[in-house]
Amino acid sequence: MADSIEKTIIIGSGPAGWSAAIYAARANLNPVLYEGTVKPEMIPLGQLAYTTEVENFAGFPAGNIRAFVESAVDKDRHYNLPMVPQGHEKDGQPHYAVQGVELMELMKQQALNFGTKVVSDDIVGVDFNSGGVHTLHTGSGESVKTHTVIVATGARANYLGLPSEEAYKNKGVSACAVCDGALPIYRSKPLAVVGGGDSAVEEATYLANLKNAATIYMIIRRDEMRASKVMQDRAMNHPNIEIKWNRVVDEVLGDGNQVNALRLKSTVDDETENLDVGGLFLAIGHTPNTAFLKGSLKMNDEGYLQWTKPFRTNTEVDGVFAAGDVADDYYRQAITSAGTGCMAALDAERYLGEKDV
Repeated sequence: MADSIEKTIIIGSGPAGWSAAIYAARANLNPVLYEGTVKPEMIPLGQLAYTTEVENFAGFPAGNIRAFVESAVDKDRHYNLPMVPQGHEKDGQPHYAVQGVELMELMKQQALNFGTKVVSDDIVGVDFNSGGVHTLHTGSGESVKTHTVIVATGARANYLGLPSEEAYKNKGVSACAVCDGALPIYRSKPLAVVGGGDSAVEEATYLANLKNAATIYMIIRRDEMRASKVMQDRAMNHPNIEIKWNRVVDEVLGDGNQVNALRLKSTVDDETENLDVGGLFLAIGHTPNTAFLKGSLKMNDEGYLQWTKPFRTNTEVDGVFAAGDVADDYYRQAITSAGTGCMAALDAERYLGEKDV
């Protein structure tokens, strides 16, 4: 591959990457997708590989998902499928919403079915040539050339860094209320949201507005919020939201299977308290996975790639496109990522057509 020039290389293996691969492969662009390797900050299949049930991805209502997944995904990858959720049965069969890894394996299989070449390696450096041939450098030391690049490396949620927080991920600790808040493990339970910005208020408000919502606690380390005034008013005036000022999470507590409390520590003295909650949602920002680009593309102050044309996935470098959460600091949903992956593939196809490649 090092001696040839690919039409399209896709970097990233989340919803945006696989959707781009599906569209690019069906357009005979012979895409090569670099799915990455296991790293502390990210693993192949993206953020969804960290989640359990995905109830809000269109086209996947709850049902006997596992039977479908096992019939669709190559047997040699069945080892990667998560356990079937317990207590989710109907008429004697598993009955649940698709899990994150299952959804990603299905997308990967669909891309493979259309001829996508998948490489289990990282892209660690780039040499972009606007309007010309781009060179990508892999973790294994190879250099590959391509006419177009789709960057779909996503963004990772920021966490507090507590060992107990890590132990209870997907057991009551989440970084996306919209994704997970309506799941059965959280329903009608008091919940906590950490953060004081607009995103934290949005997360808390979403949880507080769910049917039969219990008290939603906002944990804020200072005596004021960073959120805009209108968002502050929304939180402080909501009957289901209670704000814990001058507090940080000192420990996530649970029974080994599920979060049942938090130990909060005061930021003004040594006082601690236990707060009974059924879940903890982090809303302290995301970090786009763009370090490997080393400033080769324009980013905003938070490190997200910038689209340069309305309703297009173009970056400022001709032939380089950005899809998914790496360029989206607002929606950050699997389905919106998949949509921009489709857009990026179509943009790449049209670019190649104009260049007669």
